[in-house]
Amino acid sequence: MKLQVWRVATFGLVIAVTAGCCLMGSMLAISRAEDSVAPKSILQIDGLIAFWDFQEAEGQPRMSQGPHQFALQEQNGPIQRVQEGVFGSYAARIRLGQFFMIDRPDVGALNQHGPAAQVTVVAWVRRQSKSHWQAIAGLWDETRGQRQYCLFLNAPRGTKASEMKRYPLSNRVHGHVSNVGGATPGEKYCITYSSGATEIPLGEWVCIAMSYDGQASRVYVNGKLDSLDDYNPFSAPGGLFDGKKEGSPFTVGAVHRSNEWGNFFGGDIGGLAIFNRALRETELGQLAGEGAATE
Repeated sequence: MKLQVWRVATFGLVIAVTAGCCLMGSMLAISRAEDSVAPKSILQIDGLIAFWDFQEAEGQPRMSQGPHQFALQEQNGPIQRVQEGVFGSYAARIRLGQFFMIDRPDVGALNQHGPAAQVTVVAWVRRQSKSHWQAIAGLWDETRGQRQYCLFLNAPRGTKASEMKRYPLSNRVHGHVSNVGGATPGEKYCITYSSGATEIPLGEWVCIAMSYDGQASRVYVNGKLDSLDDYNPFSAPGGLFDGKKEGSPFTVGAVHRSNEWGNFFGGDIGGLAIFNRALRETELGQLAGEGAATE
């Protein structure tokens, strides 16, 4: 099924017509200059830490908007700017092996941690690669046991919360969280993550998100809770690990694992927003509707 959405700007009404796969279709284009601000509705949502629209040219830091200013630095060469973006004319095309990073001393408010910590990660992506475990954004260093939170795509398996065992899944969204930094107690790896029901296709813009409210991880597709019994929501009480000064950098498109960079995302990213609380489904629906994908 394909979800086509038209926004009637005068009344803020969204009308959805389902025909095919449940994904974001054509929306009213947002006209903006390269130096203009994000839609006000994003910047005004309570708890916003940072929002990136990826309008900058390759070779330039990608600068955030909102209450905090962060510069995403390119890693492994210039990251191409391509046309047909989400919040403007352009998007960043991350090729396998490339990613963005903010060093740990500069992560500031992105460092959500502690027993009462909450977080929401929202990304507008156009997936191109079929590789497993594609990291979208978060604070997640597996090599040094400095895991906090991270939004992922396409794990080969998902964890059933009631059993704490993993079973085959593919092409889903995942919300990974850790309150210990290292592997899930009793496991070789961290298997504490939610997994959605929707298979994310190649070559189409989709708004994906994860939230954590201190008790459970949840994932969303195009603003809707992507419910999957025993996988999403996923119970994970205890808050988020505090990596302190030695913790993980903030990365977009990769994480550090097995003593090297990996879990590379391959595709386009047109928007990224981080919040310091678990957004409600109505708020995530509003955010998904703000993405003006072009075809």
